[in-house]
Amino acid sequence: MNRHANRPPHEIRPVTLERGIAPHAQGSVLISFGNTKVICAATIEESVPRWMKEQNKTGGWITAEYSMLPYSTLTRKQRDSSRGRVDGRGTEIQRLIGRSLRAVVDLEKLGQRTLWVDCDVLQADGGTRTAAITGASVAVELAGQWLVQQGKIKELPLKNRVAAVSVGIVNDNVLVDLDYIEDSNASVDMNVVMTDKLEFVELQGSGEENVFNSAQLEQMIAAAKGGITRLLDIQRAALA
Repeated sequence: MNRHANRPPHEIRPVTLERGIAPHAQGSVLISFGNTKVICAATIEESVPRWMKEQNKTGGWITAEYSMLPYSTLTRKQRDSSRGRVDGRGTEIQRLIGRSLRAVVDLEKLGQRTLWVDCDVLQADGGTRTAAITGASVAVELAGQWLVQQGKIKELPLKNRVAAVSVGIVNDNVLVDLDYIEDSNASVDMNVVMTDKLEFVELQGSGEENVFNSAQLEQMIAAAKGGITRLLDIQRAALA
């Protein structure tokens, strides 16, 4: 099957990572997955959340925030601040980003500080959460390098890198890195988050008014592994 963008089924979209997009953050990137563009910025705060102090938790913490800018979609999206709350989808995505990053960061080595990771979608064309995770991993590593350079910690507080990609079934074909048109036509939709050791951090998959079998699940996971392997190469190149 050739996709509408003449992309082979198991090929991700063109991905770019531009570093230093937010000069006041300790680490930042603009990541593009095709027409999906997300700014990921990591900022360090020299304190930990109150609940950690109350529970005598050692080490640091990572909190992620995710938002889609009003002009990121075809029709203007209302700001969360205008509604007075983050929508359910945004809350779910920022929790996913936070979990993905905490899985690969050594919070003890981070020390008694909080790493805030802000992911702001400039343009949405499917896969915003997977782009955010992949970009945030690079932003966090840059912030870790900054901490080492400043002499605040002795070594990089990272156990692994993390990357994520979407995969799905469209017209009975397994496709990786779905854009908006493909995502809206998918009978099965899945997001896969993995470390640079190709170990799973999280799988989010569901049938869209449909079901899928174990053979299709294996095909989707294999396709996702291939896509994530490519993303890890792009991360490495950006950090070289």
